[in-house]
Amino acid sequence: MTCWYEGPLAAFGTETTGVDAETDRIVSAAAVVQDAPGTRPRVSRWLVNPGVPVPAAASEVHGLTEDHLRLHGRWPAPVMHEVAQELAGQARMGRPLVVMNAPFDLTPLDRELRRHRAMPLSRWFERTPLLVLDPLVLDRHLDRYRKGRRTLTDLCVHYGVGLEGAHDAAADAVASLEVTRAVGRRFASRPECLSPGELHTLQAVWHAGQARGLQVWFARNGTPEAVAPAWPLRPHLRAAA
Repeated sequence: MTCWYEGPLAAFGTETTGVDAETDRIVSAAAVVQDAPGTRPRVSRWLVNPGVPVPAAASEVHGLTEDHLRLHGRWPAPVMHEVAQELAGQARMGRPLVVMNAPFDLTPLDRELRRHRAMPLSRWFERTPLLVLDPLVLDRHLDRYRKGRRTLTDLCVHYGVGLEGAHDAAADAVASLEVTRAVGRRFASRPECLSPGELHTLQAVWHAGQARGLQVWFARNGTPEAVAPAWPLRPHLRAAA
């Protein structure tokens, strides 16, 4: 029986106008499919003209300027529809979706779909559920006492995964997928007997616990930042209200 980390996986990544998952806009997205470890991934890319100003600080991170996006990017509405269809197609094919720090990629996608298509991301997964593998959540749970930062770049170094062109949506998605496979192999005796569906459910529990712990740490250090416990998607504020 093939372990989940040795089977087919898809991955998703975005670049945005900022770090606020509720209000910032997607400027690029990528979906990656790899049928087996070591095989060449298939990559789909989207470049978006967000229709709003792109802060210089964001452009410095991902290299996409407002002028470039106006010239080469497509309008958000058709892009978000295509992205949602692609992810739904992967779910129907039975491929788990790797998303590094999932709430910060899937929440903006949900908000863009609501903004431009008047429907939530969940609409595409009413028949076949979206099963997410988040290397950040997995690593934090399986190697919880390791010190140091856990950005994608840090995880790539720790697990010996190459990352060329960091902060490019496709490059980050490929690296996230490879890190997820590496996490699975390193801790094979612990998660290998679980199905992607079981892992998806457990990661929601693990993330909530990790969020509570981080919130306590912030409180002790006088940091006012709030940590959202929801995973892999934050609830819509209006719906929650």
